[in-house]
Amino acid sequence: MTESTDTENTAETESGEASTAPKKQGLLGRLVFLGITAACFVYLYFRLNGAASREGLSLGTYMTQVFANVEWIPWLILMMAYSLFYFLIDTLVVTRALNWLLADIKYKDILPIRACAYIISIFNEQIGKGAMAYYLNKRDQIPGWEVGSVMLFIMFCEIFYLLIWASIGFAFGGGDLPEVFQLMPVISGGAAVFLVVWLLYFRGKILPNNQFRERRILHAFRRAKVWHYFMFFVLRSPALLAAVVVYTTALNFFGVEASFLTLLPYLPVIFFAAAVPTPMRAAAITFWVILFPENEGQMAAFGFVQHNFFILFNAIIGLVFWRRAQRELFG
Repeated sequence: MTESTDTENTAETESGEASTAPKKQGLLGRLVFLGITAACFVYLYFRLNGAASREGLSLGTYMTQVFANVEWIPWLILMMAYSLFYFLIDTLVVTRALNWLLADIKYKDILPIRACAYIISIFNEQIGKGAMAYYLNKRDQIPGWEVGSVMLFIMFCEIFYLLIWASIGFAFGGGDLPEVFQLMPVISGGAAVFLVVWLLYFRGKILPNNQFRERRILHAFRRAKVWHYFMFFVLRSPALLAAVVVYTTALNFFGVEASFLTLLPYLPVIFFAAAVPTPMRAAAITFWVILFPENEGQMAAFGFVQHNFFILFNAIIGLVFWRRAQRELFG
């Protein structure tokens, strides 16, 4: 009886330890994210307060003047047009990826869910992609793990797509970039090697007997060919090239002069930071002040307004399609 009781107590103890471990890890992760966010805002405060002091102004007066000098009407028109263009390109990329690797789904049928996913993306871009997987599973009875696999493929490609454009930008304007960008050749070279190994692995050329590639969630990577990766880059690139033009023009509306070549290596890095969970979005805004240190006030305003307008206007696009998405899901 005693041995049985001891065994049960041990099992309960192990179960309790196992259940508390994820909670501790989750709490640690939240604390790290909050720490990053706090550090970003503290950095911004001291930079902006220093800029205001040099002008002999209070921080509130300094930022009020910055916002008052922005050409808001042309900026708003420009950003609305860019958001709509991005939505169309983004939907095209998702549609083609699904067509290549999963099923023949029409562009017009992806529009509502891609738009509605922007609402969720206010909090996390990757959760928004998860919502798309759930939608297609419910509406078209496509196994959720297959759709999830395609979403994973898209996220994977987005990392390399941004890295390629950052490398191209560095090749053209690397001499004028901050010192930290001098690591780009090393990062790009390492990423290129990784991608080659990745492709060879999923073609069965490396570790042919390894079963990891057979996992269901990696279904899209087993089906993907080299030209799929290449076409992802081709289809996605108009959005980034348009962003370079739009953001350069928008900077002028905020009173900051910048060239297309200056922004080409910056934007992929900033977009990458904005694509990962929320605290890094604060870092993405902070990057603008770091990259343009001579215009602290303008860049803080620009980073905050530019990023938040983009995600909020995209969410408004999602609201336009909300009723259609509800009808398709729930009849």
